[in-house]
Amino acid sequence: MHKYANKPMEALATELTAGLKRLRKGYADAAEGLIQIIQTDREYPYEFVVYRLTGYRPPAAVSGRSPMAGKLLRQDLLCLILDICDSFELSTEDYPEPVYDSPALARRFNVSTKTIQRWRCQGLAARRLVFPDGRRRVAFLESSVRCFVGDRRGQVARSGRFTQMTKAQRQDIIRRARRMAGFCSCSLSDVVKRLSRRTGRAAETIRYTIRKHDAEHPGEAVFPHLSSRLGEQEKTAIYRGFLRGVPIQTFAKQYHRTRGSIYRIVSEMRARQLLERPIKYVHNPQFDLPNADEQIVAAMGEAQGREANGRDLTPSAMPRSLPPYLKALYEVPLLLVAQERDLFRLYNYLKYKADKLRRRLDLNRLRTAQLREIEQLLLQANVTKNKIVRANLRLVVSIAKKHVGGPQNLFELISDGNVSLMLAVEKFDYSRGNRFSTYASWAIIRNFARSVPRERYHLDRFATGHEGILDIAAGLQIYDPNEVNPAELRESIDAVLAQLKPRERAILIEHYGLDDQGQTVTFDQLGRHLGISKERVRQIEIQALKKLRSILRPQKADLLW
Repeated sequence: MHKYANKPMEALATELTAGLKRLRKGYADAAEGLIQIIQTDREYPYEFVVYRLTGYRPPAAVSGRSPMAGKLLRQDLLCLILDICDSFELSTEDYPEPVYDSPALARRFNVSTKTIQRWRCQGLAARRLVFPDGRRRVAFLESSVRCFVGDRRGQVARSGRFTQMTKAQRQDIIRRARRMAGFCSCSLSDVVKRLSRRTGRAAETIRYTIRKHDAEHPGEAVFPHLSSRLGEQEKTAIYRGFLRGVPIQTFAKQYHRTRGSIYRIVSEMRARQLLERPIKYVHNPQFDLPNADEQIVAAMGEAQGREANGRDLTPSAMPRSLPPYLKALYEVPLLLVAQERDLFRLYNYLKYKADKLRRRLDLNRLRTAQLREIEQLLLQANVTKNKIVRANLRLVVSIAKKHVGGPQNLFELISDGNVSLMLAVEKFDYSRGNRFSTYASWAIIRNFARSVPRERYHLDRFATGHEGILDIAAGLQIYDPNEVNPAELRESIDAVLAQLKPRERAILIEHYGLDDQGQTVTFDQLGRHLGISKERVRQIEIQALKKLRSILRPQKADLLW
């Protein structure tokens, strides 16, 4: 689907392209009829456009949208026609009038196909139809051509009288360009502008002639420095200087390039950085829905409204003996369940959109607007992530306080815990219905178990080939070290283990040391005690862990609290 200048038109295009196929051809024809009456210096309300296209008057709730400028509306209607034609099979035989493709229309008016492209940008309506040879191509109806030509007879006549330059004319342009470049030290842009004024030829024609000569005759090039490509080192220097605020004109003079070529180098470097940057997210089927933008943004607005109202956002009790700059963490309120879900959904959706747009990047056809949109999405995702992290920083402090006494002091533990917290934000799946504090708590504790010697021994006792304990804890609906003590957490785990068969429950409790004594037992010891092989014990444990994961799904969350 094309990029629309007006968001309402983009939403309307999504609806029309998904509508009944027997009506879509009429929508495209109505869009072209509307193009013919649109005036670029006027504004048009959204309900007027919908009525002209579909014959349906939108309700009053929709009619409150801002009016759309005629110039941008015309561009959107041209895109709408193409999107509708792309949404189903429409052939030239469906129209009782002559239909031309670009080469045929160019021959009719004795112009180039590039001129046809310029006419399309100026308002010539185009469709994408299946021709008799079975190929789908851009097509122009006879009625569309007549309407366009009728308003621009002088322009069309001038284009038809255009003639290719003779060899003598091209040589004259090269000779004059060489003199200007040598005597006046003019850049390519300056030479092109002067020769265009003096010869009456288009600037692009002059530029193309010089470029082609230099490419075919490198030993006699007018601008020899332009025939060589800039290396990676030069491109990197240009990009870094651009980020520091060095003007484009400075690079243009330094490397003897046009400003446009410097901008293209900057865009290329921006695109390459985006392509090399890892974008990881937790996918959700809701992201693929047509109205995903509206649903997710609207839900986020409601969450912010609840935050503004201050409901259930009273700061928790502040621990004693805490440094002043850590006390500020407790002034940030905890997130409500709905707020937390909406933030994680928005965070992953923004990265999903950025990654989807990034896959469409073509280094040979880059658009600054496309790069800017991807960068803005990643920036918004980072802002959303920071909100989640700030609301959970006190969780790190609470856990770190319990591990003070080893080789690391409190602030080193907090630093390590913050890293674990940020990694947990990247991997947390909000759709499972669990609280993030549960998942983050166990991620932080496991990190401390690796870094603190006395906790490392504790981790070794519990370590297996499966992340069993973490999965069990992640399924619990509520866990906050400020509110639930270890005894309450163990009661919660026991409530989950009660859903298993006695032998499955016994194997998990004894192997992971989940009883009051905390003693762990190996697979071999469990096998001798139960009268089965060590491999059979391992298989039963795997089955039990799979069953726990199934029990802890959101739709069965009532088994917990």
